[in-house]
Amino acid sequence: MSRDGHGHSHHCGCEGEHEPAERGFEYGLYSRIDLEKMQCLNESRDGDGKVVFKPWDQRNERDKYVESDADEELLFNIPFTGSVKLKGIIISGEDDDSHPAEIRLYKNIPQMSFDDTGREPDQAFRLNRDPLAELEYPTKIARFSNVHHLSVHISKNYGAENTRVYYIGLRGEYSEAHRHEVTICNYEAAANPADHKVESIIPQTNFIS
Repeated sequence: MSRDGHGHSHHCGCEGEHEPAERGFEYGLYSRIDLEKMQCLNESRDGDGKVVFKPWDQRNERDKYVESDADEELLFNIPFTGSVKLKGIIISGEDDDSHPAEIRLYKNIPQMSFDDTGREPDQAFRLNRDPLAELEYPTKIARFSNVHHLSVHISKNYGAENTRVYYIGLRGEYSEAHRHEVTICNYEAAANPADHKVESIIPQTNFIS
């Protein structure tokens, strides 16, 4: 019995030791955001919405944050530079009533406005206060498997007039965009399809044009 117990605790200890590096790698989607085109609506200071998307090892830094302006809502429009399979999200704020209490996620609706948030989200979460960025909310991966644009609507906080966010972490996988367009160009130039992917794409382009 004791040997089994020791083995179990040792195993957990190893996982704990290796977890930060692995999670840091998994939470690397911040580097795949097209920051030039990213928007944060109702931010109190222009550009602050971009600073909360940062490396895992900076998640607990408090010098940069975004705060809402007119009310407690914030709406992040996040375009990626490729296709993302989103697996989880972390949202960290202050350990008080300004912490987000609910988020709603929408995929592939570029330039969403608050008027658009009345529609049904692809997924919604009630949030716990998480000042240390420890709580991950797992997404329905089948629903978020081909995401080019993600909108994160913070619809309410814990009762404060304004909402403050220090860190938003996005976990998932990334693949380059526009590879099919390159393939089409190669096909048209060479007139010699290299694989079946090209053939399956051509009817779609003909239909569009």
